[in-house]
Amino acid sequence: MLERRRNYRGRVYYGGRIAFNGRRSTMDCVVRNFSSGGARVDLAHACLLSDEVDFTIDRKGLAFRARMIWRRDDMAGFVFRDPRHIPVAMSADWALRLRASERANKALLRHVEQLRSEY
Repeated sequence: MLERRRNYRGRVYYGGRIAFNGRRSTMDCVVRNFSSGGARVDLAHACLLSDEVDFTIDRKGLAFRARMIWRRDDMAGFVFRDPRHIPVAMSADWALRLRASERANKALLRHVEQLRSEY
């Protein structure tokens, strides 16, 4: 089989959490292989997930924004959209909330600049 990944994914057995629907829904998963660029996870009902999710591995203190690139039955493959993972002293959930607020802040600043340019 042709290997298309840039980074080798090592076999692991980590507990993970996937947040979707604007972080209103979460789903626990088991991370089966992992690299700085992506992961394969086992989870129930992969069909329920949206394509963009927040992905955390509490044991490692890591949080990522991830894009689903494939799904089959009870498995899914994710590529980390922003491969800069966040090792956090705070909980991974708070790190993701902070990241979401920073994105919202940038969007608001762009909107303010757009409004200023109209006047």
